Amino acid sequence: MTPSDAIIETRALTRRFGALTAVDRVDLRVRRGEIFGCLGPNGSGKSTLMRMLLGLLAPSAGDARVLGCVIPNDAEHLRPRVGYMTQRFSLYDDLSVDENLDFAAEIFGMARRQRRQRVAAAIADAGMERYRATRAAALSGGWKQRLALAAATIHDPELLLLDEPTAGVDPQSRRRFWEKLFDLAARGTTIVVSTHYMDEAVRCHRLCMLRDGQRVAMGAPRQLTAALTGRVVDLHTAQTDTAISRLVTSPLVASVTQLGDTAHVLLVAAAPAAPASALELRAMLTAGGIPVTDAGPSQPTLEDVFVAILLGERFEHGDADG
Repeated sequence: MTPSDAIIETRALTRRFGALTAVDRVDLRVRRGEIFGCLGPNGSGKSTLMRMLLGLLAPSAGDARVLGCVIPNDAEHLRPRVGYMTQRFSLYDDLSVDENLDFAAEIFGMARRQRRQRVAAAIADAGMERYRATRAAALSGGWKQRLALAAATIHDPELLLLDEPTAGVDPQSRRRFWEKLFDLAARGTTIVVSTHYMDEAVRCHRLCMLRDGQRVAMGAPRQLTAALTGRVVDLHTAQTDTAISRLVTSPLVASVTQLGDTAHVLLVAAAPAAPASALELRAMLTAGGIPVTDAGPSQPTLEDVFVAILLGERFEHGDADG
């Protein structure tokens, strides 16, 4: 990665709240035009990290440079170039769609004529023409999300930060939202999005996974899942509940979950390769009176990676930072 390609660079970025370290020595480099995902459980530090990148929180230690601006010293120069969408709908419920967007455009210093043009274009792009005069409070979750994204991008920002933007939104609205993100990225907008949805995380170009404020995994989704090749097994049985209660007692098993009539098993790092472990686990269940119709290796998923990092593992790749 050349310096001009790095939209965000952090080194040992840290934020403490008293005795609590919410973000702990995080290093990041985000490329121009990519969709970069932050994935982690609640309380892992995703929102705190985003607020530091925006200059809304001062780091307790470490360095951050965003769009060439040193954070937090240059935060005022940064804000006109950045869009931000919070976890919760933060626009004005009592204002109409048109009024909310006009207010957002005015905040970014646009003259009245330019505001009218931008608002009209944003409403058309979001497909909200029939809701122009509707108060935000009367919109459904999906339409509120469209309005919030339109407000966050009304000034055509170079960088867009989205903090769990699709929480509580139906699948169809989430899909359309991500289509819009890919469109923005194709036009050169760099996007940083936090999420805990695996089907969203896999859409990102690269991911940073956080646990207890620390970076514990970094890479493209395919790289992260490839790191678990040979460590995932599926066992098919009509007695899935009973099988799972037995499987968790095996020293080969790190985690197991039910997928229909299948016990989906993540093996410990020291276990034999998946084919041999599948045979051993099948034999254990059969000996216990639990018939298994099929057993064998399975393709690892991003959820398997997520579970592995929660269990204490780390995943890094040589090109993780470009």
